[in-house]
Amino acid sequence: MMRFIQFGSSVRNSWRPFNFRAGSTLPAVCIASASSSNASAQLKGTVKVDGSSTVAPITMAAAEMFQGKYPNVRVTVGISGTGGGFKKFLDDQPALRTDISDASRPIKEAELSRAEKLNVAFIEVPIAIDGLSVVVHPSNGFCDQLTVEELKRIWEPGSKIKNWKDLRAGFPDLPMKLYGPGTDSGTFDYFTEVIVGKEKASRSDYTASESDNVLVQGVAGDKGSLGYFGHSYWQENKSKLKLVAIDSGDGKPIAPTTTDVIRSGVYKPLSRPLFLYVNAESYQRPEVRAFLEFYFEHAKEIVEHPRVGYVALSDELYKIASQRLASGTMGSAMNAAPKGVSDLSLIYKTR
Repeated sequence: MMRFIQFGSSVRNSWRPFNFRAGSTLPAVCIASASSSNASAQLKGTVKVDGSSTVAPITMAAAEMFQGKYPNVRVTVGISGTGGGFKKFLDDQPALRTDISDASRPIKEAELSRAEKLNVAFIEVPIAIDGLSVVVHPSNGFCDQLTVEELKRIWEPGSKIKNWKDLRAGFPDLPMKLYGPGTDSGTFDYFTEVIVGKEKASRSDYTASESDNVLVQGVAGDKGSLGYFGHSYWQENKSKLKLVAIDSGDGKPIAPTTTDVIRSGVYKPLSRPLFLYVNAESYQRPEVRAFLEFYFEHAKEIVEHPRVGYVALSDELYKIASQRLASGTMGSAMNAAPKGVSDLSLIYKTR
């Protein structure tokens, strides 16, 4: 029997059961859960998750699978954006704090300072790699690729580009309608940093939402549209959106059409790691520990399942992440990494 999982008030589409396709290794997990031990059936409690709308599809899938094995554990997954998720993770009132914060960027210095002030210890673990998708309306026949410089001209503060003809000679006289994440989103932080050159530096005259599904609907419904969000939202809505290739400056535009493209590292600068932040005290609770152990045991299958569509980390990195949880390795390895070092294996091996 399919069990309901309570997600946050803003989700990808209306909720529907996670339907594993024939041939996937994931159904075996669900089948095995039918004969789970009495201990599994007796485990009870609630696991509270909130944060990035980009990471949410991964956590939602993990939660649904987990509840097949542990039917008496309730997992809630909210979508407040990465920044909004950290606010709940670091709430003044301990009873209101979430157990896990989904994040599409590393924790910031101000958030670290708040965690120290509140004496909230946490464990940081990477979970997947994402490629941001730049998309337009499917009827757009003139824009197949954009340069990073053109994206900067569109999105920088004070941009005067309000019509496609203002962007490039030969583009039509068509009002440009922009759609993008809100300011609490880690996707917004990352995009503005790598495209505009400064985190949170962006024009404000665009339709903003913490829900990527709202952005999908906006781009799909406006012929002059252009927007950006996580790769999996394009994957799930290919028939409604046109993917735009991005030229990082070498004259070789790349479109993240598959997870292999993102994994290869050639899709620059719009690929990035995704994270989970785990309250160290919460991790001592059996239901939270069981959920995370299950999550990482099946991480690769979940992350790259067609209904999720992200890029899995290496087996080595998942092993390191599991070890960080098991050993209670607290703090942020990403925050402590030397500037310019982006190799996750190197960062997490040494910290």
